[in-house]
Amino acid sequence: MRQLLVLSVIAFTLSACASSPARPQRTEFEDIPVPAGLTLDLNKSTIIESPTVKAARLFYKGRLQPESLGVAFRTTLEANGWHHVSSTTSAEKGITQVYDKAGNSLQVLIYEGFYYTWVEVSTTKAVTASPAGDKTTYPHASDKITAPQASDTTTAPPAGETTSAPPPR
Repeated sequence: MRQLLVLSVIAFTLSACASSPARPQRTEFEDIPVPAGLTLDLNKSTIIESPTVKAARLFYKGRLQPESLGVAFRTTLEANGWHHVSSTTSAEKGITQVYDKAGNSLQVLIYEGFYYTWVEVSTTKAVTASPAGDKTTYPHASDKITAPQASDTTTAPPAGETTSAPPPR
């Protein structure tokens, strides 16, 4: 009877492993690779999207060394065009790395928790304009920001006259 129980447990374990293939790591931004061994914690993460900006604060957890994660992030981010701005290391707060790329910002915070090593990725990126033929809809008229047209020129008032400052756009 004992052998049957042990065999059943082994068979059940092997079938469970075979039915759950490894999933690729989820990332919200294609140019921000996440090292293998980290799992996204959606309960702690926040993603904000608008027609002009996408921002995220993503929390990943894993059992990896913070120093090796710091090197892995810096290597892969620089390979994806991110410019390393600064890094700081603190015994209490872990490793903080700051990057920029074409006006977009990225901060990577790596620290040890009780059981996991945590990685917090915070970024804001401007959403690129859609192609001319693509119709983009805006939920609110105020969400659409337009650039000044070439015909919008300002001229100085005649001598002696004063004007108030134009309202901000």
